[in-house]
Amino acid sequence: MSQPAFTVADIRKTFLDFFASKGHTIVESSPLVPGNDPTLMFTNSGMVQFKDVFLGTDKRSYQRATSVQACLRAGGKHNDLENVGYTARHHTFFEMLGNWSFGDYFKRESLKWAWELLTEVYKLPADKLLATVYAEDDEAYDIWTKEIGLPPERVIRIGDNKGGRYKSDNFWMMADTGPCGPCSEIFYDHGAHIPGGPPGSPDEDGDRFIEIWNNVFMQFEMHEDGSVTPLPAPCVDTGMGLERLAAILQHVHSNYEIDLFDALIKAAARETGCADLANPSLKVIADHIRATSFLIVDGVIPSNEGRGYVQRRIVRRAIRHGYKLGQKTPFFHKLVQDLVQQMGAAYPKLAAQEARITEVLRVEEERFFETLAHGMEILDSALAGGQQQLPGEVAFKLHDTYGFPLDLTNDVCRERGLSVDEAGFNAAMQHQKETARAAGKFKMDKLLDYQGAANAFTGYTQLAESTKIVALYAEGTPVSVLNAGESGVIVLESTPFYAESGGQVGDQGVISAGSSRFVVQDTQKIKADVFGHHGVLAEGSLKVGDAVQAQVDTDLRAATMRNHSVTHLMHHALHTVLGEHVQQKGSLVNAERTRFDFTHNAPVTPAQIAQIEALVNAEILANTATDARVMDIEAAKATGAMMLFGEKYGETVRVLDIGTSRELCGGTHVQRTGDIGLFKIVAESGVAAGVRRVEAVTGLNALTYLQGLEATVDAAASTLKAPTAELTTRIVSTLEQIKTLEKEVAQLKGKLASNQGDELLGQAVEVQGVKILAAQLEGADAKTLRDTLDKLKDKLKSAAIVLAAVDGDKVQLAAGVTPDTLGKVKAGELVNFVAQQVGGKGGGKPDMAMAGGTQPAALPQALASVQAWVAQRL
Repeated sequence: MSQPAFTVADIRKTFLDFFASKGHTIVESSPLVPGNDPTLMFTNSGMVQFKDVFLGTDKRSYQRATSVQACLRAGGKHNDLENVGYTARHHTFFEMLGNWSFGDYFKRESLKWAWELLTEVYKLPADKLLATVYAEDDEAYDIWTKEIGLPPERVIRIGDNKGGRYKSDNFWMMADTGPCGPCSEIFYDHGAHIPGGPPGSPDEDGDRFIEIWNNVFMQFEMHEDGSVTPLPAPCVDTGMGLERLAAILQHVHSNYEIDLFDALIKAAARETGCADLANPSLKVIADHIRATSFLIVDGVIPSNEGRGYVQRRIVRRAIRHGYKLGQKTPFFHKLVQDLVQQMGAAYPKLAAQEARITEVLRVEEERFFETLAHGMEILDSALAGGQQQLPGEVAFKLHDTYGFPLDLTNDVCRERGLSVDEAGFNAAMQHQKETARAAGKFKMDKLLDYQGAANAFTGYTQLAESTKIVALYAEGTPVSVLNAGESGVIVLESTPFYAESGGQVGDQGVISAGSSRFVVQDTQKIKADVFGHHGVLAEGSLKVGDAVQAQVDTDLRAATMRNHSVTHLMHHALHTVLGEHVQQKGSLVNAERTRFDFTHNAPVTPAQIAQIEALVNAEILANTATDARVMDIEAAKATGAMMLFGEKYGETVRVLDIGTSRELCGGTHVQRTGDIGLFKIVAESGVAAGVRRVEAVTGLNALTYLQGLEATVDAAASTLKAPTAELTTRIVSTLEQIKTLEKEVAQLKGKLASNQGDELLGQAVEVQGVKILAAQLEGADAKTLRDTLDKLKDKLKSAAIVLAAVDGDKVQLAAGVTPDTLGKVKAGELVNFVAQQVGGKGGGKPDMAMAGGTQPAALPQALASVQAWVAQRL
């Protein structure tokens, strides 16, 4: 295609430049995995990174912001995956252009700037645009019609059309309660030759009128009774789909015809050998390479659970569409370089991780291609009979054996006009792990109603302070006094207590006045700059306005600081030893230990752990001073400070230098690295696909841990009667001796069983030429039962045999049938018949099968029933 007037790159830059000229701070796209927000599986809109600002629990140094946000809708409530490839505008990954006002400008500026950008900068024809407003929002209606000059017939009022008060396409709510307000959507008219009606009409779902921009005006608070009251500081939240806008500006109808997708579709055609650039499968592949690559950048690796499972579904759907085009070898990972060429400049992390993304996708492709052909053969065979529905058990087999996610099977069947028996699939899946889903809807935390001034945090430099109480709460309600025995929350004018943040737990300690003593059990943020001290009043009473002494528990704080400071050193060491791909995925720092989760595709080996420990302890021995500086965000970036995954940063940040580590951090830290004392990793494990966890201890906790290990080693050496230095040699020789003894015991058991077997020959009862034997062997294990069974079959020639052994409350069963009897009696059926009577089950081959049970008392009667059961089948 020829070069459009506005490329996708142009549109991004123009949007950000425009709002920067209107006083907005340009904010980077946040990760696809929302930081510290379990309510969302993926970032699905630009406002997600500002959620805490809207809820009042965080604030930024700016009141106006703009961004181009990477978004994903492929899991949980927001899931567009099944529509990708079948419509002109659905994507898994997309980019959202947005601008925000946090208590600054409101409707007039928002709508006028939107109109200015669309008509004067992007040069869209004014007569092609129309708008919707909430039916009761006369202010927005008047701005459109009287100030902007949009004809009244092109401003459509939308009322409560979703079954209740304020339930409308044009009324937005963050949750059932909390911030909410009307919105105004801007639509583009593609022309009368495209089917579809205007918004609010019966045929509004057509493609003629396409929504491109939504301006949300958060001006109310929704209460539990359904009533609304005005917010003290109304906010603006807008979002415009980049791909939709690009299609309009480049004069094409489908998002898949814009320059970005034109390049990716041609790359997909190159790798699959497909000459038809309009083939829907190429659209799927082009869409999915964006989603999968950006997910890997943010640490999501294909797996069988949670976000990793969504990633696997997307990858395998793309691979299947390539296979459908005739590509029978891995190809998908080869598109990463084309994606980087298109989007690497706008997203530098994508370019930086090109090699890693390619490798992760290559490994996943090779794994799936090993079974894809077999799975497709089974699917084709199951659909060859002309039936209208794929049986659920076939769909489950494809999922369980060949790695076909259910939606991939649905995809294939939908292409052929068939459906899948999902109820049958779910029944077959009842003992399998259910795929993880989004944690739920977007709910705001119940916040304490605090309207006072911010309190000053003095805990960086002191652990005790004279201050006063400015607010008290009991059971979430403001009170004027707390009495002995009551639990509550205290807000102080200033405080040395650190509130939980950035993985570091909140401080504990005491707030006192005379004989009154409040035990602080935890410190949490009520708002971004207001700390709440949670605890119990142990003695006396405290009231609002009292002068108090705030004292942090110094031992707990010191231990916590050691663990927090060493986390930074450990993070730097992980980068050095494992590679730059390491990204923080979560942390917890308390007085006992530090726990750090990070992206890495393999277990950290003992040698690597030793190397990390050596690097960190070398930093501790260097005893260098730590340094914390407050500076603006751009200056911090210029210093090369590491910015942690999922964190939100304002214009002013705190840069911490500790050893060779430089990161942004608002936590409390030691004054010198030597204060940490000693560092020891105590655990390494996997917490999810591609995510590892390291736990470590410092200071006295590290000493206690090592002393415990030493005590364990000494006890083991004493038990084995060996000097500590010779413990390993003694353990090896002891194990070898045990193996020799086990062989001797097995041989003796075999001889004993053989003797018992010979004695059992006389117990066999002949029925219609078949010897039937059911007996118990004393002291036999599973191997002995099998060996004895084989010998008895050889000696009895024509037989059906059940042998049993009891070990405590466990029953072991073995059944065998000679070849001439297989047509009438199956060993698996026979052993199950007996096992069910002793509380168990089992199975195996027709000539030999094993089972177990848990009811030894029922064994004699079960064995006695064998003869009649076999006789009925002869």
